[in-house]
Amino acid sequence: MKLAASILFACAMSGAALGAANWPQFRGPEAGVAADDPRLPESWSTTENVAWKSAVAGSGWSSPVVWGDHVFLTAAVTATDAERPKPGLYLGTFITQPKGEYRWKVYDYDFRSGRLRWEREVKAAVPSGAKHLKNSYASETPVTDGQRVYAYFANVGLFVFDMNGTPLWSKPMGPYTMRNGWGSGASPVLHGDRVYVVNDNDDSSFIVAYHKVSGAEVWRVARKEGSNWSTPFIWEHDARTEIVTAGSDRTRSYGLDGTLLWELSGMSTIAIPTPFARHGLLYVSSGYVADQLRPTYAIRPGASGDISLKPGETSNASIAWSHPTLGPYNPTPLVYGDYLYTLYDRGFLTCHDARTGREVYGRQRISAESTGFTSSPWAYNGKIFLMSEDGDTFVIQAGPEYKVLAKNPLSELTLATPAVADHSLVVRTASSLYRIARP
Repeated sequence: MKLAASILFACAMSGAALGAANWPQFRGPEAGVAADDPRLPESWSTTENVAWKSAVAGSGWSSPVVWGDHVFLTAAVTATDAERPKPGLYLGTFITQPKGEYRWKVYDYDFRSGRLRWEREVKAAVPSGAKHLKNSYASETPVTDGQRVYAYFANVGLFVFDMNGTPLWSKPMGPYTMRNGWGSGASPVLHGDRVYVVNDNDDSSFIVAYHKVSGAEVWRVARKEGSNWSTPFIWEHDARTEIVTAGSDRTRSYGLDGTLLWELSGMSTIAIPTPFARHGLLYVSSGYVADQLRPTYAIRPGASGDISLKPGETSNASIAWSHPTLGPYNPTPLVYGDYLYTLYDRGFLTCHDARTGREVYGRQRISAESTGFTSSPWAYNGKIFLMSEDGDTFVIQAGPEYKVLAKNPLSELTLATPAVADHSLVVRTASSLYRIARP
């Protein structure tokens, strides 16, 4: 009896550990892959498997982040009637001008109950510029280390609070001119004792490192870049740790002291997907739909200098493989198991061998009824999850055979990427925050 009880207890603790991981940043700690956990939900709706649903004041497409019993979110609140975004891919400027004052907010929701624990206003003003109709004035995802939460709004500043909402330090920024008045979107990242911010704009682009406790500026490097929307990535491998930044002019990697390590030309004219690493390779992609070149690169560690491909090349000493038209526009690709999955805004999914780039299956239409896809895919329990802008999440069988297993509807516009933590999925829609969990 004692042995059986011990085994049951060990299994329970193992399951709890699997589901207890925090989700501290955009796409989590493992680039969209969550630990397998039988308690994670695989089906849901507005009524099924909803632990709670809470209203979110204001608008924003920042993703939720989770640490312990805290769910952090940002938003921009206005009392004036703002034009609402519509789902679907529409090319062109499609900008909307602010009609009045906005109040930039940081929210902390209780993970267990959904109750709003605290909210802090960091600024109230009329926004300095327009934004794309599909963008928001709060599209950058906050990041947390469990002691502080770092909330960033590119044309307002970086604001840091402790877990109880006490303001610790802040750094005003901007305003900066963004391409075509589309607004901003790149999120900050944490590593060691520093927080890193990349602000690519049409005035004076830069990457900056701040001490995460004191807020002191450690270093700042100017970037020869125009506007981009890609979140930087901290790449840790056996040789060193790098800060990888995707850009429309060049993808660049910096050392922790700001030194340029290597650079790569040959991107599309807009960079949005976030670089990430799996299987000892770094994956970088950009895919502006109006460009002919929409590449994906798989880069080996240890690169230095200019590693750009020469005409006719698909690989070199630093680039394991590349594909000229594999890059997506908005969603960041996903490597799960042996495969690289690429989700396209227009509603197609492809699968390639992550190590070699070999095609496993070509473009598969996810659903003829879906308007489009902006949020990035995620995975657990042998399944890939693709959330459309309509709020429908399509569950896809992982592996070499394409198969749609289910569709989970929330019936509201959704552009943010969900968080996975503590046996739960945390989803932001246009007006609400859900925690999806099995009873």
